[in-house]
Amino acid sequence: MEEHAHCEHCHEEHGHHHHHHEEEEGHGRLVKIIVAAVLLVAAIIVEKNTSWETWQYLLLFLVPYLIVGWDTLKEAAEGLLEGEALSEDFLMSIATLGALGIGFMPGAETQFPEAVFVMLFFQVGELFEEVAEGRSRKSISHLMDIRPDVANVERNGEILSVHPEDVEVGEIIVIRPGDKVPMDGTVIEGTSSLDTVALTGESVPRSIREGDEILSGCVNLSGVLRVKTSKAFGESTAAKILELVEHAAERKSRSESFITRFARIYTPIVVALALVVAIIPGLITGEWATWIYRGLLFLVVSCPCALVISVPLTFFGGLGGASRKGILIKGSNLLDTLSKLETVVFDKTGTLTEGVFEVTAVHPEKLDRKELLHLAAHVERHSTHPIAMALKNAYPDEQDDCTVEDVQETAGHGIIASVNGRKVAVGNDKLMTGIGAAWRPCHHEGTVVHVAIDGEYAGHIVISDRIKEDAADAVAALREQGIKRTVMLTGDSAKVAEAVAGIIGLDEFHAELLPAGKVEKVESLLGEGRLAFVGDGINDAPVLSRADVGIAMGALGSDAAIEAADVVLMDDKPSKIAQAVRIARRTLRIARENIIFAIGIKVLVLVLATFGLATMWMAVFADVGVTVLAVLNAMRALRG
Repeated sequence: MEEHAHCEHCHEEHGHHHHHHEEEEGHGRLVKIIVAAVLLVAAIIVEKNTSWETWQYLLLFLVPYLIVGWDTLKEAAEGLLEGEALSEDFLMSIATLGALGIGFMPGAETQFPEAVFVMLFFQVGELFEEVAEGRSRKSISHLMDIRPDVANVERNGEILSVHPEDVEVGEIIVIRPGDKVPMDGTVIEGTSSLDTVALTGESVPRSIREGDEILSGCVNLSGVLRVKTSKAFGESTAAKILELVEHAAERKSRSESFITRFARIYTPIVVALALVVAIIPGLITGEWATWIYRGLLFLVVSCPCALVISVPLTFFGGLGGASRKGILIKGSNLLDTLSKLETVVFDKTGTLTEGVFEVTAVHPEKLDRKELLHLAAHVERHSTHPIAMALKNAYPDEQDDCTVEDVQETAGHGIIASVNGRKVAVGNDKLMTGIGAAWRPCHHEGTVVHVAIDGEYAGHIVISDRIKEDAADAVAALREQGIKRTVMLTGDSAKVAEAVAGIIGLDEFHAELLPAGKVEKVESLLGEGRLAFVGDGINDAPVLSRADVGIAMGALGSDAAIEAADVVLMDDKPSKIAQAVRIARRTLRIARENIIFAIGIKVLVLVLATFGLATMWMAVFADVGVTVLAVLNAMRALRG
């Protein structure tokens, strides 16, 4: 146990370090770029005003070149060793090294400044990308942690607050109302209701009393509980679920970013063409320097600088624009996936419904509606159970002269109390059967609360989870975006699920699923096009990680879900999903425009270069000019 605690602690420290490291790397890169730029300008001035040997100039320019290009060269070399020959790093390295070397060929001009310049620009692009990614990551990570940080343990008659890891199995912990349950165990004293939404996704709180199992990650709502722990903190349910999430995340391969895929096709073609340009005319004419120069020019022009910078920037713009709308997207490759979504799977509770109860129907038998609600609300007056809350909200307690006495609450059944001398029972069908009242089932969806007066059935009140106002619009909007199927998964009964799916207009639903069942369902749907899963409970975390895109509803969402998700919606509006898809598509469209524009200009310069009508500076300017225009276009994506 001790060891485990130590390891955890160490891990946290390490995580902290890592974050710090990223920031420093960004600063480091910026400093390098500035220093190299200053040195490059200095070197150009020196070159213009002196007449040294070629190799002396080379040394002069190598300083800024290596300052800014060392990482790129290293990456390119590592890539070669791993058999990934044609990365953008490699292309940059070859083009710039070639430009450095060409000055040593008979009859050739030196191209040192260009080489450094190209490398400098490449680094600026990388910097942009880093800043972008870091920003969106920071806004998301560590939104919270589902594992409670404190357990109140009873030792030698006093209650101590300790870290849950220090609690031994078999010790007694005290859980007060409002506390998170720190570890699994068995209740030995007290009754309460538990909010298990985080673990099971179920919106109906669970009544709990002596002898019942209790799981970590739930929240204790009403009574004080004394619990005998049955599992160590590291083995507890909350810890297990977090672990599940981590493993699920490993199994999922990210769609590669567009640029990498593009470079994989583009680079070999360019390198081959450059070789053709350099060698074949050289063989025919014997003017090696000229043609090798043109071949290198070819590489510089074709160096996908404009793309390498503008495309990630476009994506960053998209991410920024989305986050202004309250949609946090964790990485630019997700935009690619979002734009191609075909299936959207919803978890019901808290996603399509509010997860908040309200009275949706009152069916009196003996009294009028108001009287029935009035009695029920009185009896439930002191309960903090959400169903009681719903009753109290439906009938705000006007100061009337009813006397409510000898209240007895039976966990899992209901409450009996005497109101003005009449014995009123409010609860589920088990309670009614218990006191011999002839209750009637109800055709409405939701939780049915029966009321009996002096053992005689008086009617019932239906309390159900409210469907979110924009749920139906959200599904319609997704259809408009061309999403092929919308599916709802829920742990609720099939009857409830059918009613909800009907109202919202979903294509299909699957009910009575346990968390593992949800993962299986998503796995089976994954084969049919890109899939997004939208959920909020902790129990959704494994599913969120499995889907191509996991979307967590933010505000109420549990911490584990937010960690596991790829996209976090800061408020709980499902209509944001269609908006996210729209932003993703727009961003990709801008990226495509940039690609076509950049390649068009490049092809033009390449043609000129082949006929000897272009110089290295022209090549670099084609690259830079295109880059600037592409970057300006990319900025449009920021509008969201």
